[in-house]
Amino acid sequence: MLKVMTAPDTSPHSTAAPTRVASNFITEIIERDLQEGRYAQIVTRFPPEPNGYAHLGHTFASFLDFQTAVQYGGRYHLRLDDTNPEGESQEFADAIIDDLRWLGWDWGEHLYYASDNFERYYAYAEQLITQGDAYVDSVSGDEMARLRGDPRTPGTPSAYRDRSVAENLDLFRRMRAGEFEDGAHVLRARIDLSSPNMKLRDPVLYRILRAWHYRAGDAWCIYPMYDFQHPLQDAIEGVTHSMCSLEFVDNRAIYDWLMERLAFSPRPHQYEFGRRSLEYTVVSKRKLRQLVQSGVVSGWDDPRMPTLRAQRRLGVTPEAVKAFASAIGVSRTNRTVDIAVYENAVRDDLNHRAPRVMAVLDPVRVTLQGLDAERRLSVPYWPHDVVAASPDGLVALPTGERVSPERAVRDVPLSRELYIEREDFSADPPKGFRRLTPGGTVRLRGAGIIRADSFETDGTGQVTHIRATLLDEDARAGGVIHWVSAEQAVPAEFRLYDRLFRVSNPDGEQGDSPTPDFDPEQPGHDSGPPDTGFLRHLNPDSLRVTRGYVEASVAHDPPETRYQFERQGYFWRDPVDSREDALVFGRIITLKDAWAGGGQKAPKAEERRPRAADPRPKAGAEAAPSTQPALTPEQEADMARLTARGAAEADARTVARDPALLAFLDGAQPGETFAQAASWTVNDLAAALRAGTARVLAADLAPLAQLLASGTVTSRVARDALARAVASGEAPAAIIEREGLAAGLDDTELTRTVREVLERHPAEVQAYRDGKTALLGFFTGQVMRATRGKAEPGRVAQVLGEALAPSAR
Repeated sequence: MLKVMTAPDTSPHSTAAPTRVASNFITEIIERDLQEGRYAQIVTRFPPEPNGYAHLGHTFASFLDFQTAVQYGGRYHLRLDDTNPEGESQEFADAIIDDLRWLGWDWGEHLYYASDNFERYYAYAEQLITQGDAYVDSVSGDEMARLRGDPRTPGTPSAYRDRSVAENLDLFRRMRAGEFEDGAHVLRARIDLSSPNMKLRDPVLYRILRAWHYRAGDAWCIYPMYDFQHPLQDAIEGVTHSMCSLEFVDNRAIYDWLMERLAFSPRPHQYEFGRRSLEYTVVSKRKLRQLVQSGVVSGWDDPRMPTLRAQRRLGVTPEAVKAFASAIGVSRTNRTVDIAVYENAVRDDLNHRAPRVMAVLDPVRVTLQGLDAERRLSVPYWPHDVVAASPDGLVALPTGERVSPERAVRDVPLSRELYIEREDFSADPPKGFRRLTPGGTVRLRGAGIIRADSFETDGTGQVTHIRATLLDEDARAGGVIHWVSAEQAVPAEFRLYDRLFRVSNPDGEQGDSPTPDFDPEQPGHDSGPPDTGFLRHLNPDSLRVTRGYVEASVAHDPPETRYQFERQGYFWRDPVDSREDALVFGRIITLKDAWAGGGQKAPKAEERRPRAADPRPKAGAEAAPSTQPALTPEQEADMARLTARGAAEADARTVARDPALLAFLDGAQPGETFAQAASWTVNDLAAALRAGTARVLAADLAPLAQLLASGTVTSRVARDALARAVASGEAPAAIIEREGLAAGLDDTELTRTVREVLERHPAEVQAYRDGKTALLGFFTGQVMRATRGKAEPGRVAQVLGEALAPSAR
């Protein structure tokens, strides 16, 4: 019985190691705000709408919101933005909460429902009316759109725009009282009908909508619009940095207008990041609903779905999901992420936690001659990765656990009757076949070498029985195959899951109307008529079911154990359908990417999106959402070369596709600094390199990366110096040395600075120790200011935590 899979992973390859948000433009803003003492504490929020299940798109946004707050000693909130009653439910709200907790986020008492503040939103709306900043409009929706004009034509005032404050208040109160039909009136902000930003042309703040709200019931028949509610809720909660996807960049003007007109202080600010789409996937809730309702999948937790509920059932771990979110990076542009980045994060996680066992998915019986009696074999769970025993007699497993040697192996019976994979025997083998053939030999994993003497077939020609002889160990064998004892193996069903779609962009292939993938923040985004065009791109082999056998050692293992079935992939017991008397194993992921390099299960060449003649965007252009073409063999080779030198896979793929970036990065110094050089190339230097204006040398990145890695400079100082080097050509490390930007970062001086800051603020120190822990952000800002921004915020938070602890008095 295996009991080692749930131990925390503390090995050098640990998947449980904390993942971080890499330095980006938002973290630079936060560091500046802390240095200037702008906020007492960094507060972020993740605001999903409870009208569906959380999916992989939410993963990136939630990781950015939550982990950023963690890294800066701040606070994060989970908010259910439930102001659109149509389609929202407690079921969805509870599922989102549960899935995010599964990811490891703990917001404590800071769980909020926007609907709890309906009364406050209404009061703010009346305040805007009283100030003359809002009015009730009574034109139809079509007429309102016409009067707004277009980007070249200013808007025209509605006939109702100049209603008096008293009339507007009366109408708005009657709207709330339910006197009017849906659509009869709306409340609009009075901003600027001539603004080039169409969002500012008197946006709607409230509409009449008679719909049952899952929390408020029928208490309201008017509901606030997202652009009105969202900034108000941020301000009510005390959010400091409100992060959202790039599509909301124009909406920021409404956000700022509301904060100004309603005089919030301190006030939150909105920052937009590039959305991350994922290949071979749709996450539009409308389309996911179609997949469920049409019976294409068995439900929202079908392991082929991109919902977190489905990934949990598939057997993916939260550590793998967060590692993926960390790897894809933050930037100001939209980007389509190669699904292989996600799949490889899952493989990397499982590789160090999954023991190796044997299962035969499509069995054919083998009878052995030369075996007098059943043998009991001691076979290691990790045949290549177990560290040798230490002086205390324990061995270290890849999971990080130290166990006795007998717990690192399992007992496997070798009997006269075996099962092997049907594909591991060929009566008429093709050239290069290295498995079992008539008269040929093969090694049974961990057991010995056998020779096939004869075989039987049925009426269709299918092999039904093989007779073989167990040979001496000095015999030669062409290959190695896995097997199980026919007498003691456990029967099981195996579900072989694969990508649900056979094309990389099912939303946009062959004329389909594309919809943004990762848009967790916009209520109502998935409204609209059904779109079934994407269904024609379904992969008919996304699920294959076989019946076979698994070795008996797994029968009493904990159900949460993930396995590597040798040569088959990573599996675990299906948590819904598997029972002790009827085991069901689902394949989490294959051992290798079968879709890459012309793999057997990859789409045909004509089904792939053709590569653009020149993939490089024009200088200064924002990258539009797009589906990346499959890497060519040359690009695959470049990517493998870059990852071997140390680059992160996502960065290596980006560079391999871009000749300008590749030519530059090839000049970077190999070694421990190469990964950082690749990251800067992709996230900081790409635009200038493509435009041909970057004067910095690739060889100058290694000294800068060494300064950053040693803690001599902060990420903000490093990136500032890099930006200046791009324009001047001076080495960034030389800039840092010349201007003394590396001074004052050693622990001794940081500790001294922290002590001086605390001595200057005794009242705040006492308040913190009395329970006002939000003051940690205040102290962080004071220390950052005292060190002129040269201290690493994470280290500052650590030293402050130690100095403020009760034991430090």
